Amino acid sequence: MGQLQNSMFTGLSAFPLTPLSNDEVDERAFSALVERLSAAGVDSITALGSTGSYAYLSVEERSRVARLAVKCAGETPVFIGVGALRTSQVLTNVANAEAAGAAGVLLAPMTYQALTADDVVALFRTVTERSSLPVIVYDNPITTHFTFTNDLYARIAEMPGIASIKIPGIQADPEMTMSRIQKIRSVIPDHVSIGISGDAMAAEGLNAGCDAWYSVIGGTLPQQALRIVRPALAGSAADARAESARLAPLWALFAEFGGSLRVVAAIAEYLGLAPKNCLPLPIQGLDSIQRLRVAQVIDELQLAH
Repeated sequence: MGQLQNSMFTGLSAFPLTPLSNDEVDERAFSALVERLSAAGVDSITALGSTGSYAYLSVEERSRVARLAVKCAGETPVFIGVGALRTSQVLTNVANAEAAGAAGVLLAPMTYQALTADDVVALFRTVTERSSLPVIVYDNPITTHFTFTNDLYARIAEMPGIASIKIPGIQADPEMTMSRIQKIRSVIPDHVSIGISGDAMAAEGLNAGCDAWYSVIGGTLPQQALRIVRPALAGSAADARAESARLAPLWALFAEFGGSLRVVAAIAEYLGLAPKNCLPLPIQGLDSIQRLRVAQVIDELQLAH
C-alpha cells in the first residue's frame, strides 16, 4: 500500500441503492440503508454511484439524496457521485454535495458522444479547480463507455484534489492482478489511493495491493463485505480469498443476470430493505423466476442473518 496521506479513501466504501417507489425516491428506505451501513462499521459510504442509479435522477433528487446520506451516516464519511453529461451539471452536483456536507465526490466521465482523453482531463481539471472536495476518479467503462489508460491516470492524479482512483475489476490470476496494480501505482502519487471494484474480484485486488474496495454488495450486505476487506488489508490473503469464495454463488448470479444492479436490488427487496420494483424505469429488474433464484442463494448462504 502506498504512503497515503488520507486514510478516508481506504477500506470498505459501501455503495447503497437509491430505492424508488412509484417513480420517486423512497427517502425512508434510502435513509434506513445508510443508517444500516453506518451501524455496520463500513469505512465510508458512496451514495449516488452506479448502484445508486445516479444517472437516472434529476439534479434536485440527487441533491436531496446527498443531504439524506450525510444526515443518516453519522460519523461515517460520505462520498457523493456527481457525474453528468455536461460540465455545468457536474459543477452543480459538486456544489450540492459540498453544501450537504459530503467528504468527497465520485466523478465518472459520462458521455453520449465519445470523449477523448483531453476531454476527460479538462473535466477533472475544472472540478478540482472549482471545488476543495477530494475527488475519486471513477473508471467504469461498462457503464460510461470510456476507458482510462495508465497515462490518463497519471495525468489526472497529478491534479490537486485527486484522492483516489476506482479501477475496474481485474479478471486475471493473482500474479497478473498484482502486476496490474503495481503498474498503476508506479504512475500515480503515493497519496492517491487505488480502489478495486467488481465484487467477485475484490479479494484478489485487495490482496494485490489495492487500498480500498468500492463495493456493490457492501451497500446491502455490509457484514459480508467486511469479512473480505478486513483480513485482506491485515495481510491475511487466504482468509479474504476464502470469504470471497464462499460468496461464489452470488458472484455467479451477477455474471448470469448481466451485472450486479438487478441482483442487489432483488436482494434488498427480498430482505425488506427496499420496496418492490425499486429500480428506475425502464430498468425492469429480475423476473419472478430469477428472484426465486436470488432468494435461494441468500437463504443457502444465510446472508439474511
